[in-house]
Amino acid sequence: MPKRHQITTEQLAEIEKLRIKNRDKNKEKRLKVLVLHAKGEKHSLIADKTGFAATYISVIVSKFCKHGLSSIVANSYKGNRRNLSFEEEKALLEPFRVAAAAGNVVEISAIKAAYEELTGTILEDNNKGQIYRVLKRHGWRKIMPRSKHPNKATDEVIEASKKLTMLSSMKWKILQADESD
Repeated sequence: MPKRHQITTEQLAEIEKLRIKNRDKNKEKRLKVLVLHAKGEKHSLIADKTGFAATYISVIVSKFCKHGLSSIVANSYKGNRRNLSFEEEKALLEPFRVAAAAGNVVEISAIKAAYEELTGTILEDNNKGQIYRVLKRHGWRKIMPRSKHPNKATDEVIEASKKLTMLSSMKWKILQADESD
């Protein structure tokens, strides 16, 4: 028979104290799972009362026993990893904007270094998009010179070709005019 995690009376008192202060319904459901488990209820009955799956109830209880109450109450949302507010990002990009307006080439590596220095975090190589998303939020875009074909004709050859084309089209019109007479 598997080992059942035990919740002590001190831990139960701490959970009840936290339930009184709590205002989040999702945390309340997780805390209720712990209280019902401490009272000796089976996981299938706890699942019926809370709406969680029985396997998730054992995960909650195990997490509580291993890591404590903070692991149950902590907010674990993973989205929106912005380290700076919009205004702070704007202030960070201002010197680079001035340099770009003066005609200098602005490199992403310099912006990334300034961003890392300001936030105190090091961006991983596989997270290159974070700096590009900051730039996109502030209306920056990548400007590149127009591509050129390596075998493109020179400007003189193109102009000569235009003249030849014009001459041949004029000759054609003259020939058509002669035939119609």
